Amino acid sequence: MDANYALEAKERWGQTPAFQESQKRLKNYSKDDIALATKELELATQKVLEAFKGKLAPTSVEAMEGAEAHRLSISNWWYSCDYQMHQNLGDMYLADPRFKENYENLKIGFAQYLRDAIYANAALNG
Repeated sequence: MDANYALEAKERWGQTPAFQESQKRLKNYSKDDIALATKELELATQKVLEAFKGKLAPTSVEAMEGAEAHRLSISNWWYSCDYQMHQNLGDMYLADPRFKENYENLKIGFAQYLRDAIYANAALNG
């Protein structure tokens, strides 16, 4: 993680339980653990991306399964990510230009689609 981004994250969210939990978990992770966590999140994102590329609705089983895998990956590796927290992240993926750019670089329109799949999954399961 970029040092500037790490500082920004601490300033913005340092007092939140999610940030504190992620820092506590991170202390115990090896480089291999972090690589595995990153890969798991990438695979979950890829599931949603495949649904998007297949022109499936964000409410499709495939898109929502990818969104759920995305949420579970965060919960498994970083911090408890309930459906409301996941929706907040989905909103940030659109609002923060850096996140949006990362998703849009995968395919134009994907940031909105991922956010919509996250919301559909939350509506179904939350």
